[in-house]
Amino acid sequence: MKRSLYLPFFVAAALFVQACSDDDGASGPSLEDKEADAIETYADIVYASYDDSYNTAVTLKTQIDAFVAAPTAEKLTACKTAWLAARLPYGQTEAYRFYNGPIDNEDETNGPLGKEGLINAWPIDESFIDYTVGSSGESVNLINNNEEYPEITKGLLEELNESFGETSIFTGYHAIEFLLWGQDLNEDGPGNRPYTDYLTEGGTHENATRRGQYLKVVTELLVDNLKEVRDAWKDGATYRTKFVETTETPVTVGFIFKALGELSKGELAGERMTVAVDEHDQENEHSCFSDNTVNDIKMNFKGLKNVYYGSYTRVDGTTVDGASFKDIAEDADATKAKKLEDAFADAEAKINLIKAPFDQSIKAGSADNDAIWDAIGALTALSDFSADVAQSLGAEVSE
Repeated sequence: MKRSLYLPFFVAAALFVQACSDDDGASGPSLEDKEADAIETYADIVYASYDDSYNTAVTLKTQIDAFVAAPTAEKLTACKTAWLAARLPYGQTEAYRFYNGPIDNEDETNGPLGKEGLINAWPIDESFIDYTVGSSGESVNLINNNEEYPEITKGLLEELNESFGETSIFTGYHAIEFLLWGQDLNEDGPGNRPYTDYLTEGGTHENATRRGQYLKVVTELLVDNLKEVRDAWKDGATYRTKFVETTETPVTVGFIFKALGELSKGELAGERMTVAVDEHDQENEHSCFSDNTVNDIKMNFKGLKNVYYGSYTRVDGTTVDGASFKDIAEDADATKAKKLEDAFADAEAKINLIKAPFDQSIKAGSADNDAIWDAIGALTALSDFSADVAQSLGAEVSE
């Protein structure tokens, strides 16, 4: 979920001109032909990373089903481990947003509608889902509101998601995260929900059966939504075919670079880091229950690199790679390409200096604030240099 506090990536840069045609008599492939190859690589990477996201979510579902059937501390730990593993590939897919593609599509002719809000919406007000410290636990949230919501279904969760406001999140990774970890009330670690919250006899909180039902249903819904988004990028799928076989290469390249710029500056540097460190509020961190936010930031950045360098390492260790925008950029304008490559290296180094857990690093007066601000500055510069490279590639970018 994006809260639009920052100006779109390319507003300051305006619109770039379309790709230049070959000079008469020039030999070798044209710029557009090279970009077409890089677009093909991009689509392969997108599919592979969504496929990994889907498969790791299926593994998470398997662990959750086993846990709910017979709750133990060991099984709850296995669920948490599976959730953390599932976040690794998904975090890298954030680089495919912001151009009305299948993940955040608002046009039904483009494939599945609006899945990002069902998959990864945040920040989340957990009191809409289950008991929280300070709440009575009586009919104030879905799990404990048996009368109004007698049955917890995927359709109900989709209907309720963000229906009371943008923090009324009922679906996706972060709803699952809360149900596994509980509120993060610890200064030195993540949330510590006991497995006994899911025991139907002798448990620590009422409505354990509904809690387990919610956890299973919300995970099933996550798997369903990831499958829809992934399948839109399959070979032969309508959206992928239109994307790859476009005759408007400058527009498609513009989509790709718009996503890079929006993620690095507006979303990652802005919404996910500046807001949190500026307000010193852990409620504004991405994965606040599990203390996984620093890894989220690293995976988002890794997604940016995957796109520009044309290479993605799958969960099984195999690599998907091919023609890259980096190579084309070096041919088009070596000076701009070098500045962007240096910006990638600088941003990565500074992100690696952010200390976990993020909720401690963002505290007012913490010496670790500086490392976050440094990374924010580096990501902002990365976005600006991306715009310069996009210009050299003749990308046509709309707001």
